[in-house]
Amino acid sequence: MILITTRKILTAMVGVLLIATSTPAADISFGSGLNQFNMTFVPIDSPGNAGEPGIATPYPYLVGAVGYTYQMGMYEVSEDMINKFNASQALQITKDTRGTNKPATGVSWFEAARFVNWLNTSQGFAPAYKFTTGGVNDVIALWAPGDAGYNANNLFRNSLANYVLPSIDEWYKAAYYDPTTSTYYEYPTGSDTAPTAVASGTEANTAVYAGNPAIYDRWAGPADITQAGGLSPFGVMGLGGNVREWEETEWDRGNDGGGSNRGVRGGSWNDDSHFLTPSFRSSIGTPSVDNNNIGFRVVSLTPVAVPEPSTWALIGTVTIGLWGWAVKSQRMPC
Repeated sequence: MILITTRKILTAMVGVLLIATSTPAADISFGSGLNQFNMTFVPIDSPGNAGEPGIATPYPYLVGAVGYTYQMGMYEVSEDMINKFNASQALQITKDTRGTNKPATGVSWFEAARFVNWLNTSQGFAPAYKFTTGGVNDVIALWAPGDAGYNANNLFRNSLANYVLPSIDEWYKAAYYDPTTSTYYEYPTGSDTAPTAVASGTEANTAVYAGNPAIYDRWAGPADITQAGGLSPFGVMGLGGNVREWEETEWDRGNDGGGSNRGVRGGSWNDDSHFLTPSFRSSIGTPSVDNNNIGFRVVSLTPVAVPEPSTWALIGTVTIGLWGWAVKSQRMPC
């Protein structure tokens, strides 16, 4: 019947309009010339979501609640990105060497913070972390009330920076929270069941970890950053398995000690499924320590774009017009 056909057309056209006004993952370029590279950021919206009780030590608390929109790096930082950072300026970050598209491991928290500061200053933003000396592994200072961008709620992070290491809550939300159901999953692949273990790939509900002895080689190392398993509900890859990842947040959550231990999340290629769950949060030592199964990713604090009021008005006008046409067509013979 014509009514059925027009309703289908209406649904399809409105769907296309809504898709066109959503915010997809975006590539941002850093560096220049032969040292240019892109980072892909995924919108993490649903601001004001509730947290859930934290299981990981040292203290019980609510975790995952974030009151603002932000964007999470879709992939872990790669060796290629670090290579191009090193080629761009005098400060040099050391790392493991497995291949240009492998996640950059053997990078300390301080080195990761230096990388993030460069992302900011190369685009005209304030550095996120306060280094007062020049060494790549020197301890950060805390931002003070007289500093531009001082935030009393987080003495590590400058509020005028755009690129930062993920806080405990930003990382947790991007990994386990499902905005369509307002609930948290047990694994960062949108499931309460352990993902299928793979050596690499992008299939849904898979992860690169030691869950399948038939394919597991503890010396094989991680997969390429774009082949690190299935996506989280928001569309972020490799938050479970491949490599563990630095949190910005201090182990005891105070963010009041520049040289104090930092949190690590996510599990790696040589961990079992427990390390992929919310109950795993570790601290390997001071932020000058590096490890061959720990890498990191970057958060952008650029707000997630939403449709302008005029766009919503256009959608409403088109919807009403199409609906009127569909109702009118109902009176026509089939």
